[in-house]
Amino acid sequence: MEKFQELRDISIKKLQTADHMLTMTYPFVQDPKLLILVIENLFLAATNAMGSVLHYERLFKRIPPFQDTFESKYNMFRLKCADNFDPEHIALIGELKDIIIAHRKSPVEFSKKDRFVICSEDYQMRTISLPGLKEYIQKTKLFIQRTQQIVSKNESLFRGRS
Repeated sequence: MEKFQELRDISIKKLQTADHMLTMTYPFVQDPKLLILVIENLFLAATNAMGSVLHYERLFKRIPPFQDTFESKYNMFRLKCADNFDPEHIALIGELKDIIIAHRKSPVEFSKKDRFVICSEDYQMRTISLPGLKEYIQKTKLFIQRTQQIVSKNESLFRGRS
């Protein structure tokens, strides 16, 4: 299996995990802290899908080599592959990354009703809610569907290869 196929499969699994956590686990547990885990899984789904496209394009030598860092991949994706995607999907990856960074740097976080609130050092608040996450899941699904369309074009060339 080629690297782009592995990353595509991982992205699908991470999306399924995020969706399951939001639709099945969260209503049962009712813990807003679970919402940040949904964001993390969505980010992993989106970045693996992005990586899948990059490795696919690199396999056909349509893009130059890139480093295995988020910044390098994200910049290469924006510069060389963005024409094939809705700009909203490109922004989605950046938004999810920003939320995760805000969460990691946050000195204060708290749950309020069905929301998870992340405060920055200067107390700017970022709220994660159920409706917002449902929207992120929908956008991530569309992004992954688009990546699948792209990487499956020549997939028959790779069947039977190890």
